[in-house]
Amino acid sequence: MSSESKIRVLIVDDDPDQLALAERTLSSYNFEVRTHRSSLGVSNLVRTTAPDLVLLDVNIPALSGDKVLALARQQAPEHTRFVLYSASDEAKLRALALAAGADGYLSKSTQGADLARKLERLHKRPRIAEAPAK
Repeated sequence: MSSESKIRVLIVDDDPDQLALAERTLSSYNFEVRTHRSSLGVSNLVRTTAPDLVLLDVNIPALSGDKVLALARQQAPEHTRFVLYSASDEAKLRALALAAGADGYLSKSTQGADLARKLERLHKRPRIAEAPAK
């Protein structure tokens, strides 16, 4: 059986402890992890590194995760999936992810094997088509 290539994930979060924890966790589950501590420069990073998944903190200074998503999606390769990531209420997060056109959302309480499993599932799922304008 040939070894499957690693899923490349970019994690954008202004909390260094959260970044370190997510990076350690996902690296141990064979993800290729890159981290970024600011909402600024994400579009360029997505364009140049072509990650499979972008895990975006919603509550990040300068530009919130949903706004970053809108900008970065324009620069992203077709295969890149965007996932909003937050400690806020799950119903609010779900609504924000839908409104922003994210491919998914995860609570920051999702850790370890659960986090890796959910990201693998999101990676395999077809990308959400642009919502029609109303």
